[in-house]
Amino acid sequence: MKKIRLGVNIDHVATVRNARGEKYPSPLRAATLAEKCGADSITIHLREDRRHINDTDLSLIISKLKIPLNLEIAATREMLKIALRHRPPFVCIVPEKRKEITTEGGLKLNFNKSFLKNIIFKLKKKKIRVSLFVEPSLTDIKKAKLLNADCIEIHTGKFCNLINSNSNFNNELNRINKAVILANKIGLEVHAGHGLTYKSAKILSRIKGIKEFNIGHFLVGESIFVGLPSCINKFKKIVK
Repeated sequence: MKKIRLGVNIDHVATVRNARGEKYPSPLRAATLAEKCGADSITIHLREDRRHINDTDLSLIISKLKIPLNLEIAATREMLKIALRHRPPFVCIVPEKRKEITTEGGLKLNFNKSFLKNIIFKLKKKKIRVSLFVEPSLTDIKKAKLLNADCIEIHTGKFCNLINSNSNFNNELNRINKAVILANKIGLEVHAGHGLTYKSAKILSRIKGIKEFNIGHFLVGESIFVGLPSCINKFKKIVK
């Protein structure tokens, strides 16, 4: 049985750095420390407006990491060009709106479908594992398979918000479970990410078939109080 992987998203280390326009805290330092602490991969989102991670961060991190880098990108020609130049082991294609605070939902897979399929084809041609960030929708999962993605990453934002507000989350949990079952059945590897905390990750880890959890905002925030090694270690225990 393969172990469940933990991907550590370090975007918000760069957010803190950029708040003052300084050179610290260093996303590279965060990435290499997370690697030493047992992270299975590092995730960074190179947004079109470069609001946190920038091109220099990408170059430095991919040159120093010994574990895989998971590069999140929008489905644009610019981002495809960058991904093909750097050739990270993993790419996750995500939706992106300029004014959003954070990613608001899954990809709209019917929008410019031929262009998205072409991006996936070009990335896979360079031996890059391609994931699509989607809602836990059976229809979207079937579409992801038709687009020839290797994996899906289920957007867990709604589920996490329900838990954080002490609302009933059972319907959303059941929706995610059904999505995981279908994706595994049709040959898509399943990842989960967005808004995950200790509590929500623990509940989701009970679902069989999720191979990778990608966690960032809460992990970086909690690390202020307990340290990055302690936080990563706790998440690894939760998701295994």
